[in-house]
Amino acid sequence: MHVHGGGGGDAMDGADGLRTLARTHLRHGTTTLLPTTMTAPWDDVLAALRAIAGLSDAASRTPRPAPAEGAEPAAAADPAADPLPSIPGAHLEGPFLSPDRLGAQPPHPLAPTPDRIEAVLATGAVRVATLAPEVPGALEAARRLAAANVRVSAGHTRADAATAAAFWDAVVEAGGTPGATHLFNAMGGVAAREPGVAGAALARDDVYGELICDGHHVAADVATLARRALGPRLMLVTDAIRAAGTDARTLHVGTRPARVDGGAVRLADGTLAGSSATMDRVVRNFVAFGATVPEAVHAASTAPARYLGLDDRGAIEVGRRADLAVLGPDLDVLAVVALGRRATGLGFDDAQP
Repeated sequence: MHVHGGGGGDAMDGADGLRTLARTHLRHGTTTLLPTTMTAPWDDVLAALRAIAGLSDAASRTPRPAPAEGAEPAAAADPAADPLPSIPGAHLEGPFLSPDRLGAQPPHPLAPTPDRIEAVLATGAVRVATLAPEVPGALEAARRLAAANVRVSAGHTRADAATAAAFWDAVVEAGGTPGATHLFNAMGGVAAREPGVAGAALARDDVYGELICDGHHVAADVATLARRALGPRLMLVTDAIRAAGTDARTLHVGTRPARVDGGAVRLADGTLAGSSATMDRVVRNFVAFGATVPEAVHAASTAPARYLGLDDRGAIEVGRRADLAVLGPDLDVLAVVALGRRATGLGFDDAQP
């Protein structure tokens, strides 16, 4: 649902970076992902979305042009030779965020004007969009995105509960499904008389909420609160950046230098800057925080699939995609199956049955 990078690659890097991050997360059990953008100069955001569209499932289904007369037909792509997870589209996180709640996002926020919304829709890539409900034009943008079958999520925001509620109501009225981006992070907490966005999300019965369960972004009790309040609408995310799946200790998040210390990624001022987690680690953390294995698997697989309307996956049932992460007793990934074929060349023992 929400992954910026991995293996040294990033969603803002173009096709090569996208392939790198996708392979990295496939290795850790993720068979479907949404490459996630960050706040950047507008042309860079559009370029990233177009690159994601070019690597998306829709692009892979585009018929190949007929070969010229006398030419050999192009060989079909072999998924086992270049295993990638399914990419249904992008998560647009930025630039339509509050300038006061950017967190580690670069300082390039923009208002979601109609022309900008039409521009992102024209890329054909956006599956989820994060907006701050209080920024000018957010309600109109939410309605337009929801009507275009984009999931609209509140995040990176200073909105109060009433503003968030009006935002989600607009999404629902337009036929959409409301969401909350990385609950509790970049939106403030819950207080007795100021429930904020997080409190408003937990109190509703229609909001799907992301949770970064990397061991740094939320405490165990907060994860338990979200699990009990949202139930089947809780979605585990990594919010991973390019350091995920690597031994890197220094890197850049956008143009800002950051360090990885004890698994946490922080800017020089201590601000958390995404995570270095992969989904297998997030699942293990969620179980360590008190969730059952079925609850963790639901939050990592079934809930995101339902939120995105991907009815062909997210559960092990006859007729659905055979996308499987095979886990051992310690919830370590032993093998990955994508579309019924075991993915090879990912560093597993490929001879293992």
